[in-house]
Amino acid sequence: MSEFDPSLLLPIGSIAFLLLLSAFFSGSETALTATSKARMHKLETDGHLGARRVNFLIKDRERLIGAILLGNNIVNILATSLATSILISIFGPKGIANVIATVVMTVLILVFAEVMPKSAAIARPDAFAMLVAPIMRWVVFVFAPITHVVQMIVRGFLHTFGLDISKDSAVLSVHDELRGAIDLHHYEGRVDKEARDLIRGALELDDLRVEEIMIHRKSIEMLDLDRPNEAVIQQALKSAHTRLPLYRQNQDDIIGILHAKDLLRALWNADGNAADVDFEAIARKSYFVPETTTLQEQLDAFRVKQEHFALVVDEYGALMGLVTLEDILEEIVGEIEDEYDSPVQGVRPQADGSLSVDGDVTIRDLNRAADWILPDEEAVTVAGLIIHETQCIPDVGQTFSFHGFRFKILRRRRNQITAVKITPIDEAIAQ
Repeated sequence: MSEFDPSLLLPIGSIAFLLLLSAFFSGSETALTATSKARMHKLETDGHLGARRVNFLIKDRERLIGAILLGNNIVNILATSLATSILISIFGPKGIANVIATVVMTVLILVFAEVMPKSAAIARPDAFAMLVAPIMRWVVFVFAPITHVVQMIVRGFLHTFGLDISKDSAVLSVHDELRGAIDLHHYEGRVDKEARDLIRGALELDDLRVEEIMIHRKSIEMLDLDRPNEAVIQQALKSAHTRLPLYRQNQDDIIGILHAKDLLRALWNADGNAADVDFEAIARKSYFVPETTTLQEQLDAFRVKQEHFALVVDEYGALMGLVTLEDILEEIVGEIEDEYDSPVQGVRPQADGSLSVDGDVTIRDLNRAADWILPDEEAVTVAGLIIHETQCIPDVGQTFSFHGFRFKILRRRRNQITAVKITPIDEAIAQ
């Protein structure tokens, strides 16, 4: 066996150094792509210099990845070339040297320059990213001209296939990303159901319209001014609501809104004589909004106008329902029950794991109560979903299965489904 040639120490040391650089590039790639923009932004606002450097780098991820891949490929090619030259000097210019160099360098790069640094980086992405950020800023700066040319070539080539990777071509909105993140954290058990519902409710105000949460006109309690004053006052005092619409002859012809405090003040001024109360004089002006108004728009309007109550109309001006500030807030925080609210909200759990649900319960409320994911794009209420899916008005006793649930019609009043039994398919099979 021939003696070791000391002149090989320098190339072997160079290979070790290049493998170290390759590990640096691989770990940096994983850390800087896995780090959270939100956490880095919070750290930067707290004055953390490392987070500021990371945010500077990840602001243009395409340029960052291009620089990392360029540097990584350069050091890997150099390391493989040096290994090949060393083995050729040992074994001579034979094919076996190339084979051994390929096998040895593949193992070394895979273990020490890819898997190990990436595993370390994914375990602590934020700390790793802030550690490598100062060096990576210089790497990105040095390779900037080359990566810019590469970016132009890549974008031009992909554009020929109709793929646009420009900065403005985001696939998901910020709200979609936040909803996905909070759902994932809830699934992993790091966020409880109440916190998830609260955050999702706030995020979805722009996606919901007032027609989806309004109280339907058939459920609105109104005061008919064609009746005697005593009867109108008696109805108002028995009501659980403080604001009641006033009308004459036609319920679509709302002439104002009666507030309980205004009624009390008018009775006091009239010494309790109901006949002397002028309802039209004390009525507040009606506030109408179109049914297509989003909840965020309506919430902003309530705040600006200092209103708590709005009547919802369709495109023809016909009364559709009413929406209150409390209705919108309940979409965020859940049901707000006071001393007049009924504890029964139309969703009744059964012993067999099913739910008995009133037909007018909204799908959104049912999903929140049962932690289900029934779709609410095509229908607002449970009855509406069944009619949409079946394309008919089903009879009592009929059963349908869709979206992973079994729906049995329990009650129907004329053409309105009033009660449904809903059972998850898995539980129905188990029975």
